[in-house]
Amino acid sequence: MAAVRISSRSGLPSLLLYLGIGIAMGQDGIFDVRFDNAELTQVIGYAALVVILAEGGLGTKWKEVRPALPAAAVLSTVGVGISVGVTASAAHHLVGLDWRQALIVGAVVSSTDAAAVFSVLRKVPLPSRITGVLEAESGFNDAPVVILVVAFSVAGPVEHWYVLVGEIALELAIGAAVGLAVGWLGAFGLRHVALPASGLYPIAVMAIAVSAYAAGAMVHGSGFLAVYLAAMVLGNSKLPHWPATRGFADGLGWMAQIGMFVLLGLLVTPHDLIADFWPAVVVGLVLTAVARPLSVFISLAPFRLPHREKALMSWAGLRGAVPIILATIPMVSGIEGSTRVFNIVFVLVIVYTLIQGPTLPWVAKALKISDDPSETADLGIESAPLERLRGHLLSVAVPGSSRMHGVEVAELRLPAGAAVTLVVRDDKSFVPAPSTVLRRGDELLVVATDPVRDATEARLRAVGEGGKLAGWLGTGGAPRASGPGRPADTPHLARLAKRLGKGGEDRPRDAAGDRRAHH
Repeated sequence: MAAVRISSRSGLPSLLLYLGIGIAMGQDGIFDVRFDNAELTQVIGYAALVVILAEGGLGTKWKEVRPALPAAAVLSTVGVGISVGVTASAAHHLVGLDWRQALIVGAVVSSTDAAAVFSVLRKVPLPSRITGVLEAESGFNDAPVVILVVAFSVAGPVEHWYVLVGEIALELAIGAAVGLAVGWLGAFGLRHVALPASGLYPIAVMAIAVSAYAAGAMVHGSGFLAVYLAAMVLGNSKLPHWPATRGFADGLGWMAQIGMFVLLGLLVTPHDLIADFWPAVVVGLVLTAVARPLSVFISLAPFRLPHREKALMSWAGLRGAVPIILATIPMVSGIEGSTRVFNIVFVLVIVYTLIQGPTLPWVAKALKISDDPSETADLGIESAPLERLRGHLLSVAVPGSSRMHGVEVAELRLPAGAAVTLVVRDDKSFVPAPSTVLRRGDELLVVATDPVRDATEARLRAVGEGGKLAGWLGTGGAPRASGPGRPADTPHLARLAKRLGKGGEDRPRDAAGDRRAHH
């Protein structure tokens, strides 16, 4: 686990460390382990990618991604096509690969890696409109890229471009429909069926997400898109025992990355990489300096984003293990020159991940793009269903920067049918009075009846953002009937609050360190 801590603190995707472990164990390494089973590597890599996409989808907030969906969809389709064309031309004319090999290389490296993007971007304070586009793109673009690589790796002539476009569109549509359906049905079931143990909820969530991949593949759709969308639906459905589920998925994601990267390191033969080092550097330079910026600026032209943000998105197109896994497809298919393709992709990914990952914060700073790190932290709320009582227990952790600090229990103004029943402070618990003042670090146990469960959580989050004046600041949360002395939530008051620094339009941030499971 030392490698996990090093990679998470250094800003490097874990790719390099785990690939290094695999290389050290494999041929030309310390243990000289002989492993050349590309087919097994591909199967395990696909399984690991499903888990990684599921973990990424569960951690993607719908309110942040929703505005970015159109841009991400265009970038992961039109942008991929532009990147494939430019990179393949460079691989053919500058490196000397034949057109089939060049197209495979162009397609393989046009996929941004979900694991690399999720692990790096969530540690860089960027505006949500940028992280939303990049995270959604990394979840979406695996699907069209896999279709292209498989098409280019089939023996015989490559299909006409319009046939490929039609197949990609159909598979994406089917995968999206399956993923949304499975995610909605799974969330509905988990909210209405009480499992016998809280530890079963994380397993059930991951099982539902993985089943979306299987269902999508069975109906000839994109399983990768299906699992990502299903996980996104589940992650935004207010499921019971959510902090425990999130932690479980995060652990599985780390295990998938470790296993996948070490296996890829075992597969490569280091002394064979020397001859393909400079070709990989040339192709990577064209990809990073020409193909990626062109794909971003052309694809996002209709969305009128600032050029500085487009420049950052161009640099943040991180590659990882996914391109290396996809490079095993032509090896399994027996395409001529596939070993050289694999070596070029392997070197390209290592060199440019080493350059792009650590320098991303510096580039964001140079472009003067950053998010306010002092924004209000999100409340950690976990729900456990009480079937017989038709109610819910909400476990609320008050983080250090929450504006719930200093608010009296009565000033929470929870909906009728909800009440704060217990407060844990400094490892001591007590039943609060209406005049009890809440403090940072408190943990609250709130009981809410089923009809007002969502309204109660909305009100708690609103007070966490706006404090006792949440209603005045336009973040009233739970709908309440108007009455004497209660102001309406008007837009001009929200703008006034923003000018006063009260955060009338503050966006809750994911404070993972404040989220704990309560039983």
